[in-house]
Amino acid sequence: MHHPQHPQASQATLDLHDQVATLLTSNFGDALESSRIDFDFPVFEVNKSKIHEIVAFLKSNSNVSFEFLTTLAGIHYPDNTGREFSMMYQLHNMEKNLRIRIKTFMSEKDVVLPTITDLWPASNWMEREAYDFYGFKFIGHPDLRRILNMDEMNYFPLRKEYALEDAGRDDKEDKYFGR
Repeated sequence: MHHPQHPQASQATLDLHDQVATLLTSNFGDALESSRIDFDFPVFEVNKSKIHEIVAFLKSNSNVSFEFLTTLAGIHYPDNTGREFSMMYQLHNMEKNLRIRIKTFMSEKDVVLPTITDLWPASNWMEREAYDFYGFKFIGHPDLRRILNMDEMNYFPLRKEYALEDAGRDDKEDKYFGR
């Protein structure tokens, strides 16, 4: 199997990439949109319409058993037209110390995903944080409301359409922060 890879990828990572790519392709067809290895870390981009089924499968499949959700995080790519937002799930098989990253992309007009609180109850607060800072909506979430910011906020502060610093300051510019 051809794998776009980081030059330092270990053989174990290459094998894990191939195993997961084969499982996803054979069980979900073209829902696996692409895969690669970033810094010895297999990354799989999947279609948003299958995200819940895919992570549930990866959790319960005895060949890989990614039973631990390390993190769930929103990402904003404002220049990526039609795919401005991404949700990233890092899954871990603790027993074998295997890790993968699942990403799905969506338009800024459709930042809606199914909750995974039924699979990992701890994702409750992670989903609330992604809602609070980016505006992701999680269908079926038991209590989707802000977790760190004030309820009165009418915007999502980690979207890159907002300046990083107070406009009244002239000693800091966004360009110094990677924008």
